[in-house]
Order: sequence, then structure tokens, then C-alpha cells
Amino acid sequence: MRVVVQRVTASRVWVAGEVVGSIGRGLNLLVGIAPTDTAAELDWMARKCLDLRLFPALDRDRWERSVQEIQGEILVVSQFTLYGDCRKGRRPSFDKAAPPAQAEALYDQFVERLRASGLRVETGHFGAMMQVDITNDGPVTLLLEREAQD
Repeated sequence: MRVVVQRVTASRVWVAGEVVGSIGRGLNLLVGIAPTDTAAELDWMARKCLDLRLFPALDRDRWERSVQEIQGEILVVSQFTLYGDCRKGRRPSFDKAAPPAQAEALYDQFVERLRASGLRVETGHFGAMMQVDITNDGPVTLLLEREAQD
């Protein structure tokens, strides 16, 4: 599983010209699912996204607070292209991305784990052509990766 985590002041996603998800201060998560991902990867990734200290305390510049601690919001967007392999040729291969039906089920489970935190969690539409507007704060952008454990 791969997730691009971006600290944002605002983010929104459009499908067919209509806003389907919109947040204020919090995290924008671009999520890629691998065919080997299981509940263990979803649990680890959700906990990591919720607990990472990416926000400064009110009177300091040091990152001391998580999205939960600031009662931030989360926008989750499916992003199979995180598993694009561009090493050969001129066209990316997506062989390492989970098939759509499997990826959608795991993506939905990941979103539910985030929602269990009590935070406001918005999403795009899985598999749709989307436009994402991200106002990155910092900028702060991290890549999290968790491979299935044997």
C-alpha cells in the first residue's frame, strides 16, 4: 500500500464538474492499493496517517500535533498510478496495482478505518476521472509505503 500524505489548508475533488469532496485544514491522502494488501496494511496505514505529527503546536513551529489532535479533516482519493512503473519504455505499467474490484473494496475499508477516528473524512469517486485541487501547507508531502508482511 502506498499513500502520499499532504498537509493542506484546503483540498477538494471534482468529478464531471461537480465537487464530490471538500475539506479545510487537514490531510489530503492519495491512496494506491497493491494486490498483496490485507487488513494488516490498512490498519497500519490508517493508524500512521492519523497519528503522524505533521502540524505545529499553536505557539511553536515544531510539528507536535497529529490530524486527530487538531481535529482536522481528511480527503482520500484513490490513485492507482502510485503503482506505475516507468522503468521500461515510454508508457507506465500498472501491473503492480491491485485489480479494480479488489482495490475498491480495500480502499473502502481504509476509508472506514479513518472514519472510525471520528474525524470528518471526504472522498473522491473510486475509478472516476477526477480533478483534485490541493492547497499544500508548508509544503509538506510524505510518501508512506507498507508492503504485505509474510
